[in-house]
Amino acid sequence: MQIKRGAMWAGAQALRFLFPPTCPSCQAMVAAPGTLCAECWPHLRFFEKPWCAVLGTPFEFDMGEGAISPAAIANPPDFDRARSAVYYSGPARDMIRGLKYHDRTDLAPWLANWMLRPGEELLIDADHVVPVPLHWHRFVSRRFNQSAELARHVSRLSKVPLTTGLLARRKSTSPQVGLTAQQRKDNVSGAFQVKGKGKALVAGKKILLIDDVFTTGATVSACARVLKRHGAARVDVLTFARVMGDDFAAQETDAI
Repeated sequence: MQIKRGAMWAGAQALRFLFPPTCPSCQAMVAAPGTLCAECWPHLRFFEKPWCAVLGTPFEFDMGEGAISPAAIANPPDFDRARSAVYYSGPARDMIRGLKYHDRTDLAPWLANWMLRPGEELLIDADHVVPVPLHWHRFVSRRFNQSAELARHVSRLSKVPLTTGLLARRKSTSPQVGLTAQQRKDNVSGAFQVKGKGKALVAGKKILLIDDVFTTGATVSACARVLKRHGAARVDVLTFARVMGDDFAAQETDAI
């Protein structure tokens, strides 16, 4: 056993020598895998309490336990609660792009680990961790579903069962970039379905939807409506990043 452990340690050291860990944002060399460099770390903006009990958006002042924002009162979402780890800006934007468009699936475990803190209250009694699905056309072109990669690691770290194939994307939708909130909602209307065998897993259950970025909430709302239509007791949403204010510049062309 000691020889085996020694060989594994030696192998790990050799890999680190051949492939030294780099910052997930700027690719500068760092001391340990999954850590940001000293220059990028201060620009990673985490969501901190106090926040809206429904939308997870931060309050400027502490409004008391369970306080709900005016936005959630005026326009109640189809999901029950939403939480995100970081603002979609700076290093977070770089990491999402790396995962989504440059095959950096190695980033998924680290992003999922950061999601556990805001997601703690959602994971406590969740029955299923469910990724937002891709249409098969996009899955073929991208070769993986970034939301499923995040969900897999959230499930592994939290011990909440991962359930894939329960929710399907039956309509290939246009990229959401550049669309207004209403256009995004119309774009994903009717795009999702609960597959036959999944119906029995939904009724009466508490579902935690996983996605990479929360923009207007149109996609996760469409998923939540379908799940609740099939009897889900609760649908919460957990994403790595969330767009706030001018985080997403109009000149950007990558879909998020």
